[in-house]
Amino acid sequence: MLFAFTTLGCKLNFAESSALGKALIARGHTRAQRGEQADICIINTCSVTDAADHKDRQMIHRIRRQNPNAILIVTGCYAQLQPGEIAHIEGVDYVLGQEEKFHLDEFVERLESPISNLQSPISNISISPIREVDDFHFAYSKDDRTRCFLKVQDGCNYFCSYCTIPLARGKSRNPSIASLVKQAQEAIEGGAKEIILSGVNIGDFGRSTGETFIDLLRALDNLTPYTVHHTPIADYRIRISSCEPNLLSDEIIDFVTNSRHFAPHFHIPLQSGSNTVLKIMGRRYTRELFAERVAHIKSVMPNAFIGVDCMVGVRGETAECWREYVEFIESLPVSQLHVFTYSERANTRMLEMDLEVVPQRERERRSKELHAISARKTEAFYAEHKGETATVLWESAKKEGLMFGFTENYIKLSRPYDKSRVNTFEQVTI
Repeated sequence: MLFAFTTLGCKLNFAESSALGKALIARGHTRAQRGEQADICIINTCSVTDAADHKDRQMIHRIRRQNPNAILIVTGCYAQLQPGEIAHIEGVDYVLGQEEKFHLDEFVERLESPISNLQSPISNISISPIREVDDFHFAYSKDDRTRCFLKVQDGCNYFCSYCTIPLARGKSRNPSIASLVKQAQEAIEGGAKEIILSGVNIGDFGRSTGETFIDLLRALDNLTPYTVHHTPIADYRIRISSCEPNLLSDEIIDFVTNSRHFAPHFHIPLQSGSNTVLKIMGRRYTRELFAERVAHIKSVMPNAFIGVDCMVGVRGETAECWREYVEFIESLPVSQLHVFTYSERANTRMLEMDLEVVPQRERERRSKELHAISARKTEAFYAEHKGETATVLWESAKKEGLMFGFTENYIKLSRPYDKSRVNTFEQVTI
């Protein structure tokens, strides 16, 4: 059967979709090419905000229009949180929860077998209580044959007052370091030059195995470069994806500084620059601790790129809290802001609190203000490093005759397209 995946949301979703696709191919199924009508369409959804849910629904309708005769399966975070809502969308055949999606290949086999269907009817909704799930399912995906998103952790135990991720992803869990080293080595031998460590709360790594995140970093820093006849033909670098500031220790920062393969690139969730709002959110740090982390990074890695997650418009974010937030962000030597507008989520503690509600129009205004600050900070970061020598990894994407790549500290560069340079490192002047 021809199958097609559509993936929305985070890099973790993309890694998992890649693993699910490999499992289907191992069962003899074929990935549909562009323009082909698929027999089965799988949509792996996101549900981090109301806007994400809206995009999911739009995509479901679009995929159904494009593949009117296909079996349509919806899975992912939106499916886990709102299975009944999705099942009532016209054209949806099956809804699979987060645990069930990792048995997608078996599910498809049952769909193909009329005898099996008669013996064991298939429900159109299959969802397990996610907080009871202990299993970790391995996944990694390669993007443009260059980057590999390696899943190292899943789930979250934090239960911040605004967030449904623990309800969608389950409790924090991880595999052993040895098993992840094997996965990473396999990716490198398959041609990956850059590995991005992905998860829901990767700094919490080790909860399932009694290991630590920094032990994982040390092990991955010592992978064997791919060789032919004992001659190294491929080096690699590693990026750490989003890591909570209370888990991003000075020890981890110092390790990255002196490592052989880790890039000077950090992504740290802040969410608010007001301690009052951080407390309402149930975050596990203060803005002072956040500032200390940023200052330490810059003291040992002046060239480091620091991305920051910022949320605007949460309940309790008064005008005074907003003023503190903006002033704090302005004071930080960070490189880019990833701005999210708050939306009310069912089954979150924030809805039970008696707090000032920020009007939707004001939420949008605050979002635009932070986006403008982000643009200025990114421009300043690029200007600061202009003229320096850096190592770029060229990617396969081609646009208007140009190819693109990122330096170790995440500065995006371009050059005339040259196929021979795809997936290669090159020293350049920024």
